[in-house]
Amino acid sequence: MTHLLTLFANNVLPIMLAAGAGYLVSKYAGIEPRSISQIAFKIFIPCLLFELLTTSQLANQDIFRMGGFAVVSVLALGGVTWVLARILHYDNKMISALLLVVMFGNAGNYGLSLNLFAFGEQALAYASVYFAISIILINTVGLVIASLGNANLKKALVDLLKTPAVYALVLAIVFNVAGWQLPGPLQRTVSILADGSIPLMIVLMGIQLYHVQGDRHIFTLLGATFMRLVAAPVIVLPIALAFGLQGASFQAAIAESAMPTAVMMTMVATEYNAQPAFVTMAVALTTLLSPLTITPLLALLGA
Repeated sequence: MTHLLTLFANNVLPIMLAAGAGYLVSKYAGIEPRSISQIAFKIFIPCLLFELLTTSQLANQDIFRMGGFAVVSVLALGGVTWVLARILHYDNKMISALLLVVMFGNAGNYGLSLNLFAFGEQALAYASVYFAISIILINTVGLVIASLGNANLKKALVDLLKTPAVYALVLAIVFNVAGWQLPGPLQRTVSILADGSIPLMIVLMGIQLYHVQGDRHIFTLLGATFMRLVAAPVIVLPIALAFGLQGASFQAAIAESAMPTAVMMTMVATEYNAQPAFVTMAVALTTLLSPLTITPLLALLGA
């Protein structure tokens, strides 16, 4: 028990406190998440991805292996959730909402910082690959799911092309293959922005959580929470082993898969009217309950 409390205090509590600061600032200063979110996802996060992938010791095959795991694991979670939802005879809108809640975890705001605190820089580099792939999946598969086949695929592809994190991932791979380095002043600029990205994302998570609204589907909400926090890391475990992940890559893969629902899902659900109140409540509940599941998971992963 003492070890679990120490893990919580050292790895999870700092994230909760920083997010709490964002929550309070949004509540009492009236700060909206939209503009800060745009700054984080268009400037800070791409710099973080590029910095991590070009300065780490990850080979391109390690990047592709983690990327493959991310794709297969997210789709596997979607498949299991879809089957369960059909068995329980949910309508299309609720199935869409459940898929969004279970498939897409908070790999950025929460996952990157947790991996850094718990497992170090190497795990953070692997986690950044997972995060970049999740951004791609959200902007393609996620948008299609949100409208259950009625999504504007052209809009989804355009949105994907507007996502700087995707370009950061591609550029990092190109730079690694070619052995290139950025000029000194530009490299320092990227490093400064990368260093500020994780604290900004944690505070942003708190700001976004302040704007969450309630929902009446309590039993479905509890089931979705169980799937996201408890079942997800169990389901993806054999996938991680199949991809040959071990050490820091295995730790990052399982930890990222156990994150609470991505805050970004509230915006997707709202835009496509996919039970937005349910999705936003799931974001809040999974985030609030996540210390109870993530802390023992960290112990199992050897943090």
